[in-house]
Amino acid sequence: MQITSLPADEAMHRQMAHLLVEGFRVHWDAWKTTDEGLEEVQMVDKEGFVRVALSDDGRRVLGWIGGLPEYDGNVWELHPLVVDESVQKQGIGRALVAAFEAEVKARGGLSIRLGTDDEDGMTSLANTDLYVNLWEKIATIQNLKGHPYEFYQKLGYVITGVMPDANGRGKPDIIMGKRVE
Repeated sequence: MQITSLPADEAMHRQMAHLLVEGFRVHWDAWKTTDEGLEEVQMVDKEGFVRVALSDDGRRVLGWIGGLPEYDGNVWELHPLVVDESVQKQGIGRALVAAFEAEVKARGGLSIRLGTDDEDGMTSLANTDLYVNLWEKIATIQNLKGHPYEFYQKLGYVITGVMPDANGRGKPDIIMGKRVE
């Protein structure tokens, strides 16, 4: 595997867009078509930066990660991260996050933030009134169905907040962050 900047190849961009559609279809359905995914690839590259994990022969996109600057570049949003389902749990996501963090550091970033939605009751934060005892609920969060917040925790990210009802009543966005070092 090799991690690179966004390749100039349009076919690679379409692979990346397809990964977004497929990777987020099961729980989030964020990008419904490859064209919508392609717009996202182009927007993230234009406004921030992209890192792509390619197969050893350089022909297949295994995953990709994007970064968008906020707060005058002091904070970078990790958006999005997607790895082809057929190669998940092989360290590709971890390698992409490491490459992302190195790039943020090189650009002078101080913190990274991300939002990881819970639209399908994957955590104990879903389907509850988060305006009551919010911090207690965050402190006792449970992963009920393999929500990705635990992946980020393993990489040193912490829950810094929650946006209740971000995706509809009882469907929060879990906000996580990490200091760049």
